[in-house]
Amino acid sequence: MRYSRKIKLDRRSGPDPDLAVGQLPELATRLVMRQHTPPSFHRDSVKHSITLSKLASSPTTTWTPPTTTTAAMDAADTVHEASIPLPPSPPPHDEPMPNILSHFSVMRDPVDENRARSADGERMTPQASTEGEPVEGESEPDTVTQSESTSEPPTSASNTLPAPPPEQAGPLPDAPAEASQEVARNLPDPDDSAPPPTPPAKPIPSNPVSPAARRESILPSSPRVANGHPQPSVESRPSTPTSRRASRPSTDSHKRSLTLSKGNTVSVVLISSALETIAASKEAKRSAPLKDSVQRALDMVKSGQGGDRQREIFEPLRLACETRSEKLMIASLDCISKLISYSFFADTSSTPQAPSSPPPSPGPNSRPAQSNSNGSHSSLPAPSLVDLVVHTITSCHNESTPETVSLQIVKALLALVLSPTVLVHQSSLLKAVRTVYNIFLLSVDPVNQMVAQGGLTQMVNHVFARCKLGTSSLSRSESMTALSIRDGDSVKSPKRPSMVMSPRNSIPLPPSTPSVPSINEAEELSSAPTQDSSEESSGAPSVAATDETANGDVEGEPSVPETNGSHHSARRPSESATSDAIHDEEADYQGPHHRQLSTNDLFIKDAFLVFRALCKLTMKPLNSESERDLKSHAMRSKLLSLHLVLMILDSHMPIFVSPSAIIYSSSTNEATPFIQAANQYLCLCLSRNAVSPVPQVFEISVEIFWRVISGLRTKLKKEIEVLLHEIFIPILEMKTSTLKQKAVILSMLQRLSQDPQALVEIYLNYDCDSEAADNIYEHFMNIISKIGTAPVSSVPPKGSDPNSPALQPQTKQHHGSGQVPPSFSTASLSVPGTVDVSTIGNSEAQLRRQALECLVAVLKSLVAWGTTSSSPPEHVTDPMIRSQIEETRRDNVTPDISTDRLSPGGTDPARGPTPELVDDPSKFESAKQKKTTLLEGIKKFNFKPKRGIDFFIETGFIPNRDPKTIAQFLLETDGLNKAAIGEYLGEGDEENIAIMHAFVDLLDLSNMPFVDALRSFLQAFRLPGEAQKIDRFMLKFAERYIATNTEHPFANADTAYVLAYSTIMLNTDAHSPQVKQRMTKQGFIANNRGINDGQDLPAEFLNAIYDDIVNNEIRMKDEMEAAINIAAPAPGIAGVLANVGRDFQKEAYVLQSNNMANKTEALFRNLMRSQRRGTKSSEQFFSASHFVHVRPMFEVAWIPFLAGLSGPLQDTDDLEVVELCLQGFKAAIHIACFFDLELERNAFISTLAKFTFLNNLGEMKTKNMEAIKALLDIAVTEGNHLKASWREVLTCVSQLEHMQLISSGVDVPEAGRKGRSRKPPTEELANESRSTHITVAADMVFSLSHYLSGTAIVEFVRALCDVSWEEIQSSGLSQHPRLFSLQKLVEISYYNMNRIRLEWSNMWDILGEHFNQVCCHKNPHVSFFALDALRQLAMRFLEKEELPHFKFQKDFLRPFEYTMIHNSNPDVRDMVLQCLQQMIQARVHNLRSGWRTMFAVFSAASKAATERIASSAFEIVTRLNKDHFPSIVRHGSFADLTVCITDFCKVSKYQKISLLAIAMLRDIIPTMLECPDCGFKQTTHSATDDPMIKYWFPVLFGFYDVIMNGEDLEVRRLALDSLFSTLKTYGSTYPVEFWDTVCQELLFPIFAVLKSSQDLSRFSTQEDMSVWLSTTMIQALRNLIDLYTFYFETLERFLDGLLDLLCVCICQENDTLARIGTSCLQQLLESNVKKLSPARWERVATTFVKLFRTTTPHQLFDESLRVEIDGNSQDAQDAAESTDQAMIPAPLSPNSEQPKAGTRISLNERRRIFRQIIVKCVLQLLLIETTNDLLRNEEVYNTIPPEHLLRLMGVLDHSYQFARMFNEDKELRTGLWKVGFMKHLPNLLKQESSSASTLVHVLLRMYYDPRPEHQAARPQVADRLMPLGLGVLQDFNKLRLDTQAKNIAAWTPVVAEILQGFVKFDDKAFTRYLPAIYPLATDLLSRDMAPEIREGLREYFLRVGYIQGIVERS
Repeated sequence: MRYSRKIKLDRRSGPDPDLAVGQLPELATRLVMRQHTPPSFHRDSVKHSITLSKLASSPTTTWTPPTTTTAAMDAADTVHEASIPLPPSPPPHDEPMPNILSHFSVMRDPVDENRARSADGERMTPQASTEGEPVEGESEPDTVTQSESTSEPPTSASNTLPAPPPEQAGPLPDAPAEASQEVARNLPDPDDSAPPPTPPAKPIPSNPVSPAARRESILPSSPRVANGHPQPSVESRPSTPTSRRASRPSTDSHKRSLTLSKGNTVSVVLISSALETIAASKEAKRSAPLKDSVQRALDMVKSGQGGDRQREIFEPLRLACETRSEKLMIASLDCISKLISYSFFADTSSTPQAPSSPPPSPGPNSRPAQSNSNGSHSSLPAPSLVDLVVHTITSCHNESTPETVSLQIVKALLALVLSPTVLVHQSSLLKAVRTVYNIFLLSVDPVNQMVAQGGLTQMVNHVFARCKLGTSSLSRSESMTALSIRDGDSVKSPKRPSMVMSPRNSIPLPPSTPSVPSINEAEELSSAPTQDSSEESSGAPSVAATDETANGDVEGEPSVPETNGSHHSARRPSESATSDAIHDEEADYQGPHHRQLSTNDLFIKDAFLVFRALCKLTMKPLNSESERDLKSHAMRSKLLSLHLVLMILDSHMPIFVSPSAIIYSSSTNEATPFIQAANQYLCLCLSRNAVSPVPQVFEISVEIFWRVISGLRTKLKKEIEVLLHEIFIPILEMKTSTLKQKAVILSMLQRLSQDPQALVEIYLNYDCDSEAADNIYEHFMNIISKIGTAPVSSVPPKGSDPNSPALQPQTKQHHGSGQVPPSFSTASLSVPGTVDVSTIGNSEAQLRRQALECLVAVLKSLVAWGTTSSSPPEHVTDPMIRSQIEETRRDNVTPDISTDRLSPGGTDPARGPTPELVDDPSKFESAKQKKTTLLEGIKKFNFKPKRGIDFFIETGFIPNRDPKTIAQFLLETDGLNKAAIGEYLGEGDEENIAIMHAFVDLLDLSNMPFVDALRSFLQAFRLPGEAQKIDRFMLKFAERYIATNTEHPFANADTAYVLAYSTIMLNTDAHSPQVKQRMTKQGFIANNRGINDGQDLPAEFLNAIYDDIVNNEIRMKDEMEAAINIAAPAPGIAGVLANVGRDFQKEAYVLQSNNMANKTEALFRNLMRSQRRGTKSSEQFFSASHFVHVRPMFEVAWIPFLAGLSGPLQDTDDLEVVELCLQGFKAAIHIACFFDLELERNAFISTLAKFTFLNNLGEMKTKNMEAIKALLDIAVTEGNHLKASWREVLTCVSQLEHMQLISSGVDVPEAGRKGRSRKPPTEELANESRSTHITVAADMVFSLSHYLSGTAIVEFVRALCDVSWEEIQSSGLSQHPRLFSLQKLVEISYYNMNRIRLEWSNMWDILGEHFNQVCCHKNPHVSFFALDALRQLAMRFLEKEELPHFKFQKDFLRPFEYTMIHNSNPDVRDMVLQCLQQMIQARVHNLRSGWRTMFAVFSAASKAATERIASSAFEIVTRLNKDHFPSIVRHGSFADLTVCITDFCKVSKYQKISLLAIAMLRDIIPTMLECPDCGFKQTTHSATDDPMIKYWFPVLFGFYDVIMNGEDLEVRRLALDSLFSTLKTYGSTYPVEFWDTVCQELLFPIFAVLKSSQDLSRFSTQEDMSVWLSTTMIQALRNLIDLYTFYFETLERFLDGLLDLLCVCICQENDTLARIGTSCLQQLLESNVKKLSPARWERVATTFVKLFRTTTPHQLFDESLRVEIDGNSQDAQDAAESTDQAMIPAPLSPNSEQPKAGTRISLNERRRIFRQIIVKCVLQLLLIETTNDLLRNEEVYNTIPPEHLLRLMGVLDHSYQFARMFNEDKELRTGLWKVGFMKHLPNLLKQESSSASTLVHVLLRMYYDPRPEHQAARPQVADRLMPLGLGVLQDFNKLRLDTQAKNIAAWTPVVAEILQGFVKFDDKAFTRYLPAIYPLATDLLSRDMAPEIREGLREYFLRVGYIQGIVERS
């Protein structure tokens, strides 16, 4: 609490006159004590006092304004519950509680002042001071002094201390320990075994010690850790007044001190003065027992004997209290409290063993209440002295007790409860707490209320603080600070830098020293109480520990490292003791069967009893008056009890989570963990109060719940789910809840959202758990998003909307948590870490702001958890998160990132230990997937049940179609709509009925009354409306009811069925609003007459049913909840008046909230039941350690995130909100990028890009500039992961530059916006757009691009190219196009040029493509800019070295080639050439693969339409060829050079260039052969480096290319000549393999056109082709034959190829080609006749055979050709004649192409066939002529082997026979003539006669050839010759002179040659053939014949004469 008002104190209060009201309690106590101090209340009396200032500031002892409830604690609460099992734990960690009563010591009785001074020997105690660490915000530390006086404290010690200001931290809890160590160094160390010290005789002048410090110095000063706070141990040694006194002569009449039985001493004055006061009172005189006991006690005291007779000394004080006299009560209580401080009541009669059950509580029943008797009560076992003391003190209080007495009661009870030696347990403890509680409630004095409240806080704190937790299970990391060192060894605790953080985000610090085992082992606990009672102070176990300060070597360092302001209160690293190594203990611990309860067990049980009592107090309902009156008892009681519960959870969480905090039942020894016992009370406390409409109650409840979530989520998984799902989420969503309530819950969510681990664990444990009804994390995100984007109904003025509190709870409050507001104030009680709620929830706008902050915090937490690795990434701008990461790195000795990543819960002591279940992300992902599928199925089922069931079976949720399985699923699955279940089960299908029966059989209706069973039955589903369905349900219900219940009046199931149906009807009738006339009871009974097997059911039974149904409708529970709504106000004036002052919203809220609370409690009851049964499967809590969970968390919530961030960004102009939204955007984009979530990333970035408003400058505001900055920052930080989203970012950068241009007044062209001028941005924004931030950030996007990864740069470049193209397109043909992005492309190319080549290549693939596009843009300005940029880049790029065989330069320069080809603008082309020329000049020595692209550019230039371009290019090439030929060759570009020159050769328009180029190509050859780089002079070459292929082939191919494709005839001729002359000139040097290549790839392909028509495509017109064939090709063929002849030996192996080529050439339809072919064939054979081997001759013969066969016109005999077809036969001849005009290659179709029989041929087809027949006839004749010519050539005839000659004869013979057969078939010829085959009758006379002539000639020649092989073949020759000759003679004789003169002329020479041949036969042969020839020769004589025949005949007959001897040889 902050207080502005200050109170001035009088000067005695020390150096700080201005004391803030935060110290009110201290002040008030002083004032009150001055008023009420009786004379006996002197300064000697307080031995164990407590500083209130400490109370006001100690983080552990929050004490709080008394704002709290219920008139008085129930006595019932104090009754000990043995049924609760209670557990062991290590020794308590007591801390000396800051003590309210220290202030009382200041107010001395003047009378006793001198006596006390003399008695105490004038001892002054210097203040043991300690410096707390400076708290955040302080410039220098306050000195906090702890003064605990013994006999004489310093005069005004507590008054003069400056109290800490209210908003600063008080002392850290270990300050007292430090102080005590400081002092203890100067004291001797008493040996453990030495007798107790006695007071010294005289004062010790130097370094006197305060008693508290002295007492602590005897204890082990290494503080133990209690609940996370190190506490000096208070409970291990007898408490002694420490300053030893010198014996001095006594001036008094009695001894100054008594020695107690334990060796302690107590001032006699202290007791005697009080006894004297009592003795002097009038009450003593009246009451004999009082008088006697006082006298007896006085005597004992004066004789020094009372030290071990406590009961006798106490008796007068007890009796004095019973007098009810204010004066005596004050004196007596004061004395009692001082005696308590001296451990006077440490009951010697009690055994050292702690009691195993609570002692009987002395009470009013044990003796008469106000009796004056001596109080003996012999009938009962005597209560222990402690119980008696408690009873005595508490009995002093009732409603009429004076305020002064009340104050003394508080003082005494506080001293008693806080006493380290006098231990109060169980019922006595509860009684003490209850009394102080009631004093707080009943007291009217504000000071008393304050003191009581503070006292209560301290008592409760102490009860919890003294419990010792599992030191036995300290793991290595904890034991470091819980050092209890044996044998005097001392270990220095390492100093650690203090960390100042928000509470939930603090990072647990691991230890940096090896651990020392703690001695507080469990065994020692159980053995401790058996030590000798002489060493015991009160039966508490003494913990064996040596005094660390003994050797004096701790040197004042705090033995516990201090951490300022960490979670809830100063936290220690050692706190992880509560969470590490706990699992082992839980698993291994088996409680003993009969366990003696140790003191610590009792302490833990006490803590539980107090906690339970407080929880019960919080549950007491408030009536409506109390709700309105914050000062009412009930309200104050409730607030105080709630506050104490909050304080306990806040300060003592370790007790709840420690497995060693176990409660043992006194009777059964059953052990229950503390949390399990406390759980139900805590949950009920929350469920009752978290729905309270009272803001204060609600706020504290939410605070308590936050402590549960942050600290107990591992223990209370299901409970938290229920509370969230049933209470907190509904309140957030309810319309009736107040803004304040929503704001408070939101502030809790804000804290949750700052704890990444808690957030992730909520997702894992609820959203991924199919048992959990709700996806809590997802639901929260949706709600927060909705709240953040809800429309504000009315906007308050700006000033009235205070800023939402910072996300961190008020830091100042964590440190000093003890600021106590006035007791009557009801403001929120201050506990560390709570949020100041006064500033939140004041308006809807504020709530929206809070929701936004919450969303952003969630995103930041997800970033922290999911994306931070061992080093803090660049993007963490939040200093909190960054510092945490750095701290983690600096202090982590265990560098396991996965667990120590920002996990402010990992070892958080205030949180339950995290179960060590393996965190397997894939498991959670599949669990989440399963849950999502289940929810989808539920949705389907609720919409269409049948479809839903099918879906569940498909997905495996229902394993099979068994009705039982389906029924069980329907019954047990949450979320299924009851109406849908009813519909499904009610269907009439057999399957549905079976499922319904199985479903009902699963319901438990046993042992229920009929209506209850029916109600239970109808809760499982909603009964459908149709009668048949209801009928089926009721039949089954009746059957089931009868089967499971024996106690019923029904004769059979029919009765139950009818009655059930009737009851349903009654229910509808009685409660339906449509029914006007309700059924009466008589009507109901009448309806059910005779239904019980003809009998009536008992009337009372039916009456009961009727009443039950009428009074309590059967309704679904869900519907009841839904139906709760407030009655609408009645209409009319009466209604208005009646409703005046009614708060309908509140009434509705109360109705709903009560219902929520009831439902929640019912759920808790079920939960407790199931936990008792031990079914805790789903209770398993999963702890998060893996960063991957953030991905699914973001995926499920990104839509609400986006909505929640973009809504406020759109609606507000408040820059703080805008900044928040943008932080959220950055975090969200970071996550989406980190996990590569494409959809999400694009959504967030495109949304943010839209918010820049760069496309709508006129509407732009400051917030849009902020969005631009954010987008630029994202581009810089997330560049590696933006991928496709770069497009949005770079578009914005481009638009930003556009905006800067517009605002500078530049006229920016925009295509498509004609006539519409854009509104410019405001001046202010225009200036902002040029601000340093934006300019630098925009520049960094590009300048840092070289830091992008290899894949990211590709995405970046692709996006920038797209944006650049858009810019350029938008500029149209403007003179000043927008080239911003293009310029940037050039820049990033510069920046990234040094990347590895692999990355660069990927980049350039895209860049090059873009330059291609841009350089060919129709706007020349763009092209020129791009080319110039490209040139600059190329210059830079060419500086880099390129290794051989790479092609980076080639690829880089390719855009120049593309531009040259595709951009027809001559200026642009000219510029390309200029660029290249510059490059050649400047970088020629660096050119490698770049040469290739250059030549490609020049080649393209050769085809340019303007001569200037072609000429320039040719000039450059000429120069290159001349100057840089070796370089070109060296870098592998020779082939490209030749191709380039060849392209110039083929230029058709400029013959001059072509001719020069041909010359250049020819000239290259000698240069090439001379060039050393070509390697012709080397002898060996690898296969890949063959210079023939590398250098010769390209040149030859160049010639070939020109021959084939050159357009100019002259150029072609030159090329042809060059090719063949080169081959002739240099061919001798070629290896055979190269000749092979030349033939196959250069020579034969020239004639490929003859083979396939595909090759014709290169001719644009038929005329071109004809020219080429008739000139170039024919010449080529001749040259080829010539070449073969020239290099026949070399080329002989390729003869086959040549012969094939000639065959193709001959078999053409164009007879010109055919003639050339045959002439070439003839030339070839004749020229090389001598060189042909027999094998080659065989090949030649085969070629001829093939040719003859191909050209034989077999189709002449095809009858189908002779069928008449309509059409003019004239056409055929025309067509046939027309073929001679143009030369077209047309290979003959083979003879196998016979049309199928019976198919008719079209006219055109027949014409085509006729044409082919004619061609074949011509070709056959041509072949016969060629053969004839060849065979008449002497050389040929003499060389050709006879067998091949015979083969040729065979084909000639075939040709002759074919022709003869045709000629003889007159009918055939006539038929052909008729169908128009020819104009006259066709015949093959020429073929027949010429083939016969050749045959006869060659056969005769062979016959007469004298060579042996010929002679050998003579029989074969004769076999051919004779039939042929005789046949010819016969045919000739038949010819008729008149009609066949032509034939006779043709045959005459043949006949003559035959006759001459016959004549030459030798005699033998002549004689042999004479019979055959002679007749024919004789016939010839009868004909008119030519002279040559006549000559032949003459010789024949002459020879006949010789042979026959008729004529003699001359």
